[in-house]
Amino acid sequence: MHLDPIEQFQIKNIWPMLSMGGHQIAFTNSAVYMLLIVVLVSLLFIGATAPRAIVPGRLQATAEVIYEFTATTLRSSTGPEGMKFLPFVFTLFMFVLAANLIGLIPFSFSVTSQLIVTATLALLVFFIVVIFGFWKNGLHFLKLFVPSGVPWVFLPLIVPIEILSFVSRPVSHSVRLFANMLAGHITLQVFAGFIIMLAGAGVLGIFGAVLPFVMVVILFALELLVALLQAYVFAILTCIYLNDAIHPGH
Repeated sequence: MHLDPIEQFQIKNIWPMLSMGGHQIAFTNSAVYMLLIVVLVSLLFIGATAPRAIVPGRLQATAEVIYEFTATTLRSSTGPEGMKFLPFVFTLFMFVLAANLIGLIPFSFSVTSQLIVTATLALLVFFIVVIFGFWKNGLHFLKLFVPSGVPWVFLPLIVPIEILSFVSRPVSHSVRLFANMLAGHITLQVFAGFIIMLAGAGVLGIFGAVLPFVMVVILFALELLVALLQAYVFAILTCIYLNDAIHPGH
């Protein structure tokens, strides 16, 4: 049996919409899952907060813990001034977290394993930082590229390095999430393929399939941890970058 571990990441057209310049624009399986994520997260928090009980139930308590966790992370990174970005950071965190978790469901589609999706989110953060940084601080935002305490003779060397580091943020921000999710899903698919191939090889193959089955269970638990961790990393890096826009300089 031929198993292609890359097949799970293929974007497929579901509903062709229009064609422009020889390129077809269509509603894809990736768009379906992104829409599904938005609907599920919205329903979760609308349903969880609707009772507004003084003594929260499990669902309301879960929603409050997630909200408070995001608010504490943002506040500790940016200070009180950064709380205006809480809706943005919270939405970003929940989208990435839900996408990571849904991607672990067998035969589903992993949105965050698509570089175009993670790069779009990273560029959104980048441009918000730049626009808000100049809007709030004016040209003082450029102090971000001039570390305090550095002798002026080293500035011609330090400033280009700081600029390069700043403009490369969307690359590291997006590739970190994309690469972790892609590698984990491919590894799971490969070991799951071993189980199928060995199980079809007779009685001895069934016994031989025990080891890859154990590995799949372990890897799935690890991927669950990675899914949670990568959502947090994406959110905390967003908070750190927003702090640079609010408080430029070192």
